[in-house]
Amino acid sequence: MAPPLQPLRRITGTSGPSRRSLLAGAAALGALGAAGCSRVPTASTTDGGDLLERLRAAGVVRLGIAGEIPFGYIDKDGELTGEAPELAKVIFERLGVDRVQPVPTEFGSLIPGLNSQQFDVVAAGMYVNPERCEQVIFSDPDYQMLDSFIVRKGNPLGLRDYQDVVKKKAKFATGTGYAEIAYAVEAGYKESDILIVPDQVAGLNAVEAGRVDVFAGTALTTREVVKKSNKAEATEPFKPLVGGKPHVDGGAFAFRPTETRLRDAFNVELAKLKKSGELLRILKPFGFTEDEMTDLTAKELCGG
Repeated sequence: MAPPLQPLRRITGTSGPSRRSLLAGAAALGALGAAGCSRVPTASTTDGGDLLERLRAAGVVRLGIAGEIPFGYIDKDGELTGEAPELAKVIFERLGVDRVQPVPTEFGSLIPGLNSQQFDVVAAGMYVNPERCEQVIFSDPDYQMLDSFIVRKGNPLGLRDYQDVVKKKAKFATGTGYAEIAYAVEAGYKESDILIVPDQVAGLNAVEAGRVDVFAGTALTTREVVKKSNKAEATEPFKPLVGGKPHVDGGAFAFRPTETRLRDAFNVELAKLKKSGELLRILKPFGFTEDEMTDLTAKELCGG
């Protein structure tokens, strides 16, 4: 989630790129952002907020997304998809809200945009961490995430965690704003020596070209990006050390602090999906596996 890392999907708190960098579909997102205009009255006068009732009356919920595959993005056909929007469609339908509407923005603008009521919920796979918990309230995580490396076939340097990278003096790369920057620095890697690239595709290219020995990302993104590579592979997922202790990140939906009733109702439906196994079915098309399913709570990741 652990000190307030400045990660990207992970990642930056309220400014800068997401842990995940903004990926393909940015142009379409901009167009949709200009078009998205359905609004729900913003006054909330009851304890715990009355947004859920107002969303039911309006029949639509506005989702803040950051155009990041596989978390929330507009596909090549101009349709909203991703693990968070698809999950939101299911849960909000069960809550009596029939339609979701994307409001694209940069990752670093998600929390400010939520709190300024530009949209109703953040649906971007946002990592839960103490810094963010001071600004918004989170649902319980719908997924957990470990780290993994992209290395050359056979992993010639035997790199399995950040400590190995430091010991072997490996040339290290990760993505813009990624939480992995902080993880590597904690292990003793000099931040100025880290090669920063736009995303996991650029990281794969750097490893294949021999410009770096290793690229660090999430277990999900690394295993997906190496599938068609003949020169690189993904290492086994592992827990980075944060404050000297093994750490697991978790991604969740964010709500305005006043809207506890909506958050609680969302959590009830999310728990049902976890128990039935339907959550994995919803997330599986986006590369998620049983390893990413979790019983972590927002309270744990917020630091108590």
